[in-house]
Amino acid sequence: MRCGSGSFPIHTAWSELIIHAGDIGSPEVLETLRQVAPVVAVRGNNDRDAWALEIAETEVVDAEGVLLYVIHDVGELDLDPAAAGFAAVIAGHSHKPRCEEQDGVLWFNPGSAGPRRFKLPIAVGKLHVARGRVRGEILELTC
Repeated sequence: MRCGSGSFPIHTAWSELIIHAGDIGSPEVLETLRQVAPVVAVRGNNDRDAWALEIAETEVVDAEGVLLYVIHDVGELDLDPAAAGFAAVIAGHSHKPRCEEQDGVLWFNPGSAGPRRFKLPIAVGKLHVARGRVRGEILELTC
């Protein structure tokens, strides 16, 4: 996937729901994403201004009966996701793309679609939910 000069075409067929795992940057980011699809977002450690106080630190998403737990930093996870019935934990703090299954739970970090962080790839993630299961995919953006 390619990215252009700071903008992208808005195609509603891309996603039924956008999950933002924190470090949003500004409320305008959420406004732009809402033009594509409904948004569920959690507050990241870099979201410190007054606008971010309205954003929860964790969210639970029910995607066709599949429960997804959204938190910015997995180091702050205070539950056993498998025991709690979650199919996936979605986090963003490290900005390092991750898509791996452990003990029946998908651990998913979509990476960062904003400015390059450290030497990490610029990436987004896509979750596919079907038949009571979730599968993740990392899409690296070339800029």
